[in-house]
This record gives sequence, structure tokens and C-alpha cells, in this order.
Amino acid sequence: MLHRPDLHGTNCAVSSTHWLASAAGAAMFDLGGNAFDAATAAAFVLQVVEPHLNGPGGDVPIMVYDAASGSTRVVCGQGPMPQAATPQALRARGLDAIPGSGLLAATVPGAFGAWMRLLRDHGRLRVEDVLAPAIGYAEDGYPLLPKASEMIDVMAPLFRDEWTESGRTYLVDGAAPAPGARMRNPVLAATYRRLVAEAKAGATSREGQADAATRAFYEGFVAEAVDKFLATAEPVDSTGRRNRGLLTGADLAIWRPAVEDTLTLEYRGLTVHKVGPWSQSPVFLQQLALLEGYDLAAMGHGSADHVHTVVEAAKLAFADREAWYGDPEFADVPMADLLDPGYSAARRALIGATASGVLRPGSPGGRSPWIPPVLDAPHPPSDPDWLSQLDNGIPTVLRRTAARGDTCCVSATDREGNMVVATPSGGWLKSSPVVPGLGFPLGTRGQMAWLVDGHNNTVAPGKRPRTTLSPSIALRDGSPYLAFGTPGGDQQDQWTLGFLLNHVDFGMSPQEAVEAATFHTDHVPTSFTPRQARPLALIMEDSFDPAVVRELGARGHEIHLVAPGSLSKVCATGPHPAGGVLAAASPRGQQAYAVVR
Repeated sequence: MLHRPDLHGTNCAVSSTHWLASAAGAAMFDLGGNAFDAATAAAFVLQVVEPHLNGPGGDVPIMVYDAASGSTRVVCGQGPMPQAATPQALRARGLDAIPGSGLLAATVPGAFGAWMRLLRDHGRLRVEDVLAPAIGYAEDGYPLLPKASEMIDVMAPLFRDEWTESGRTYLVDGAAPAPGARMRNPVLAATYRRLVAEAKAGATSREGQADAATRAFYEGFVAEAVDKFLATAEPVDSTGRRNRGLLTGADLAIWRPAVEDTLTLEYRGLTVHKVGPWSQSPVFLQQLALLEGYDLAAMGHGSADHVHTVVEAAKLAFADREAWYGDPEFADVPMADLLDPGYSAARRALIGATASGVLRPGSPGGRSPWIPPVLDAPHPPSDPDWLSQLDNGIPTVLRRTAARGDTCCVSATDREGNMVVATPSGGWLKSSPVVPGLGFPLGTRGQMAWLVDGHNNTVAPGKRPRTTLSPSIALRDGSPYLAFGTPGGDQQDQWTLGFLLNHVDFGMSPQEAVEAATFHTDHVPTSFTPRQARPLALIMEDSFDPAVVRELGARGHEIHLVAPGSLSKVCATGPHPAGGVLAAASPRGQQAYAVVR
């Protein structure tokens, strides 16, 4: 039974992980904007109203279908590691993994540049138009989400005693604001306003103003503030030690977002587009290639055969992620071989009747796979600084700063057939201290790179760490069909896969597909520090038939039941088959909402 209706409009559709962002995106059409303007405005609102999930210091892949050219491309908003980041430099600090919080994991913040690139190349509005809603919420306030309040409350001791700029930004009289309280960030509003002013002063054309705002961020006052802070700050991080960061203003100055080709695979009449292997995104295509050989519809949705087959395919695809993925500008990633039908057929034969508890990467093109040893837990520090903090409980708090799965999503489609979807993430309040004078923290994406030598995802100067962020676009017969994504860290390409299978193989409408019972496996090590895995774990919402759950247990899966409606927050938009546009948004968490007009 649907909790929300299928949404069908004639002009525009916006779906995001926060209702205020979706409304702000839809408002751009009143100004003459298109789907790209709508997504950009919504994304900046998400930076304000979901500070526990993303921020201006974070990163984003943006997938774009441009109706005028019929092309699908990726705007890469994943910033690279600093020029000083080498395995040797980090291991010299006594580390065997990049910390999950603090300044050492900071990459070049790519989100702002990526949204400006999208606006410049595809939008119709100006910088001041798309930033106006975000400025309004940062200045005048917005209702604080319960999860954000909870997170700030957990971090309060750290914010009061160590990350004091974060305390000034998020605490009220030294405590976390209550859920629903009117939350403001005037320093962030001032940063946005100054970017708008720099844009208007730097050029008269719409495109020139987007470039001027980008220069102000990466070569101007934002880069200067970042450089000044990281040159001297040594905040305590998840290791319990004080670590100075490696990022500099020069790292920001030499970076600009690239526009790249997508990777594609045909599945049941759809052409599915994904981001390259600097993201985990290709595992979506590898899973589809494996599942192409099964009649899922005949198995029946939610059956033991259905769940088992999808989970075992995921294990194989994600094992290849661990062995082979990395920034293709630095590593030889054998994507053509990984997506080759013959390779997929050989891998499909490994799916048996019982659950596999072994990590089994393949040998594409005859290459030998290698996955670095997994770090089961961080080494507990014993230095005096850490021990002196035992009295105030900060060590317990620091273990919570290493965030995983904190992400947003925004998707937009307009009546012309333009589609865009993005998964903004990073730069969240929990994992890094706020930069003085800017009102936002940097990201910690660098934790996803390895410190071992010789792996495709080994850290290197100017190299992108392999991210979990993974939006999707699907076309049918070359025409726009769906643009979708979800938060969820390592689970993104399992939850969105379930959504697409629900729609394509099981005939559900997009809204039915986002609301259907969801599951995933924790078989493969997480991308976040410390990397951990539960090889046989199968996490299922407690809305599956108990007989199915028992059957899956008998096949060797270790079942972990969670509350119904607690997994996945898929957002999707696209053209409606009857004309106009459609949108879907998961009711999970009562936070994601879609708007159509």
C-alpha cells in the first residue's frame, strides 16, 4: 500500500532529501529556470538545512542529460587529495589509515565548483538567483531536523572544548538546539552573499558570473580562509591525536571540475548511465550485467530466490570494486573487461544455492586481483593528550566523528526533457571543524584512499579517492527515462539497484518502487575508516514474509532485521509516459519530498 501518491505534473519535477530544498528548486521555474537551475538551487539549500549530511566543503557527482544535445555527461565535483598527500608522508605520522575525521582527510572541496559548472553550461539563471533561497534560510533560519539536533548534541562536548568554531556555529548557549528549533548560520550566509557579490563584480554575463564566483571560491577569499586555517590548526581527530592537515590554498587554485563521459550498460531495454571508477558507481552496472542472466520477475518480488540472487550478485560486483576501482587518471582500471559479457557470464556461474562468505574479486583480462588487508579497528592511541581527555568523555565522542553514509540527493526533470541527479555529500558538521570566517567545515573523503603501495585506490597527490557517491540516469531508446539516487554510503548502489529492479523487473511505479521492502548485504568492507565487514550479513526490513526470512537463513545468510521503512531514501524524477513529468521520493525518515508542477 502506497504511503504517498504517484506525482505527475506538466512543467517540472524536483525530488530531494529535504522538502525545503525541493520547494526551492521548483521555485526556480517561476524565474524562467530549467531543471539544472532547479537542482542547483535545491543543492545549495541542502547545504544549509542538512548540515549533518553535506556542506559547501564537500563533494558531489552530478549526472546530466541535456535534451538539446541528447548527451549524458558527468560533472565531477569530487576534489582530489592535496599535493602533499603521499603514503609515505601519512605513514610518517604513525598512521596505517587516513583518519575518518579532522583535517588530514580533507580533499579539495568540489561541490561549489561543480554546481557553478552546471549552472554556467546548462542553466538559465544567475548565481544570485540560485543562491537566494540558501541565503534566506541561513540568515532567517530553518527548522532543525531531529537527526541534526541529535548529532549536534552528541558532538557538543567536542564543540565546546576542542572544535570551538563549530561550537559557535551550531551550539546555542553551549548546548544543541532542540529538534524543530529555528537554526541560523549567519556566517555561511555572509559567505554566500560575498560569492554573489564577487560574481556580479567579476562579470556582466550570466556565464561570466558563474566563473567569477568559482574564482572567488578557489582562488579568492574562500581559498585564503582555508589556507590560513590549515596552516596552523591542529584539531584533535578520530585517532585521538592532534593532526595538522595537508590541504592548501594552492591545491584549491589549481583545481576545476571536469566534465566526463559516463559508463553505460543495456538492461531490459534501458541504457543505464553511471559515473566512472573514481566512484563505486560501476558496481551498479556490474550487478545488472550479472542479473541480466536471471528471470527475476518469475522468481516473484520479495521471494527467497529474488533476494538471494541479488545479494550474491552484489557480493561479486563489490569484490571487484575493492580490487580494481580507483581514479582512472592515475590507475589502469579494466572497466571494459569488468563489463564484458563473457566476464559477467563467468562470474555469474559463481552464484550458488547458498550464501558465500568469501570475498571473491575476479581476474578481468587475466589480471591478478589484490585487496589490501582490512583494518578491523583503529589502533587505540596511548599518548598523554588522549589520556588527559578521559575525564571529559571526548574519546567517546571522537569515535562518533568518523561518519559513514551521510549524504543527500536531488533530482530534477523539466518539460523539455532535461534531467539531472546528484548525490551531494561530505563537509558535514560531525567530521571536521568549521573553518573560521566561512561557516562550514571541510570534507573527509580522503579517508577512502589506501595508504598501502600499489593499489588502484592508493593515495597520491592530486588523485581522487574512490568515493561512494553514485547517482544514476536511465534512457529508453535514447530518450530520457529516469534520474535517481539515494544517500547511504556503501549501500547506495544496492538500494538504487533495488529501486530499478522493482520498477523494471517487477512492474512497480517509481513511487511504489521507492516504498517497497528493502535489503542489502554488509559482505564487503566499508569504504570508511575503519574498514569493516560482516561477510554473511543480510540486512532486511522487517516487512518481508517470515517464511522468506527463514529460508534465507537456511541458505546461510546471517539475517539482521531492521524496522520497516528504515533503509534507503531514493529520490527520482523523469518524463511521465503519458506526457509531462513524474517524481518519486522515499517516505523513509519523513524527510525526502518531491514537488511537481
